[in-house]
Amino acid sequence: MNQKSDRPSLTERVYSALKQEIFDFVLLPGDRFTESEIAQRMSASRTPVREALTLLQREGFVDVMFRAGWQVKPFDFEKFDQLYELRIVLEQAAVRKLCEMEGTPDLDALKEFWLVPVSDRLDDGPTVSLMDERFHVHLVEACGNEEMARVHHNITERLRIIRRIDFTQRPRIEATYQEHAKILRTIIKRRSDEAQRLLKTHIEESQAEVRKITLHMLHEARQGHQLPKTSSP
Repeated sequence: MNQKSDRPSLTERVYSALKQEIFDFVLLPGDRFTESEIAQRMSASRTPVREALTLLQREGFVDVMFRAGWQVKPFDFEKFDQLYELRIVLEQAAVRKLCEMEGTPDLDALKEFWLVPVSDRLDDGPTVSLMDERFHVHLVEACGNEEMARVHHNITERLRIIRRIDFTQRPRIEATYQEHAKILRTIIKRRSDEAQRLLKTHIEESQAEVRKITLHMLHEARQGHQLPKTSSP
């Protein structure tokens, strides 16, 4: 009997590699390329490349150009605003459930990272960016609603590319530590309304920073290699 291999298929490997290149700014929003170029660079045939690109197209990361290859999807700030609004709805619902649930929610990992003395805080933007993403994902997962967590994970991936640029600025790193600490302490004290208000303000401030992102900032991020590879949470 043939057993199905646990090794990822070539299509999956190309898909993961291309998505990571988008997150790492190897491929910038607006960049164009052909299936042949990707196939040659990744030592793959055009079929798995085309299949991988089709998956990325469905997820909103790339567009197919009529007789002109493919393009990394340009920034659509109206779409980002819609995703941020949905984030707020989901995360406020998660916080409300955490404050109302019986027993103590599992927030130990978050407390160990965010509730530390100022002298113990990290100042590395890429690391704090990754931990910021995990903070919000953890809050939603801790409330125990798997479907909510699935939808939130999808939103997180689609916003990752712009959220990572936000953490190249030290004031944003310091503000994130302060705001996360306040949100956590309020959840621990079961102050649902206050926790939801703090969370909403925190996300809206991040949303406002996104509007300041320019193509120049993207090129600087790529040239400076400031942003490390991350795996999906």
